[in-house]
Amino acid sequence: MSISIVVYRPDVALLDQTLASVGAAFDRLHDAWSDVRLCVCLVDNGGFVEADVARSLSLLAERGVTWSVLRGHGNIGYGRGHNLAIDAAQSRYHLILNPDIDMDADALVNAFEFLEANPAVGLVTPRIDDDQQGIQYLCRRYPTVLDLFVRGFLPSGFRRYFRGRLVRYEMRDVINGHDVTWDPPIVSGCFMLFRTDLLKRLSGFDPRYFLYFEDYDLSLRAHELARVAYVPAVRVIHHGGGAARKGSTHIQMFVASALKFYNRFGWKWL
Repeated sequence: MSISIVVYRPDVALLDQTLASVGAAFDRLHDAWSDVRLCVCLVDNGGFVEADVARSLSLLAERGVTWSVLRGHGNIGYGRGHNLAIDAAQSRYHLILNPDIDMDADALVNAFEFLEANPAVGLVTPRIDDDQQGIQYLCRRYPTVLDLFVRGFLPSGFRRYFRGRLVRYEMRDVINGHDVTWDPPIVSGCFMLFRTDLLKRLSGFDPRYFLYFEDYDLSLRAHELARVAYVPAVRVIHHGGGAARKGSTHIQMFVASALKFYNRFGWKWL
């Protein structure tokens, strides 16, 4: 198995937690499949100081996990950063992982068991909780422009007027904490576990997206070649936030990527 984590001026505490959770999950995985090997690739898009997480990397190495750092390419964007690691991957499974994810200790075991039992599945997405252990509902149906505006930018007090739209967009009518959901149209890029051969056939992320919507694009293309499954037995905690809460630069990147997405897959306004 291989894992790629793209970092840009990372929150060291969160990255430490992510690496620690990878190590704990690998311990359980190795107990179940003693021949499994894991390689973690940290892709430095800028501002990463290896010494800041030296202890975490050392603990991974003690567990038998090999790790590497790719650097020197500058801030080339989220998708292109992962593509550097995907191109080099020689694994059976490849996990695209955010540096702000805490994996449950059984996450990799449960994911492997599901993939081994379901050979038609090429992409697994987990139950993604927030800091309060509530489901984040990051599986999506195809978004209208209004859906994106309401969820991403409308003040919370006004969102209640669009509750029905958001329930549908976020698949709250079918996503829960115990049932597998087959073929959700779009899944989150914070944790995407692929069969590596499928990911390579898709050529990874579309490099035209710098940030945002690259996971939407990759999800839709994955359906053309394999099945996608939401598997709640695979659990993670996501500490990330929305574009609107990150300032004007992120809003501009969000809008630019949305234009690329809709121009490719089709506009849907209301």
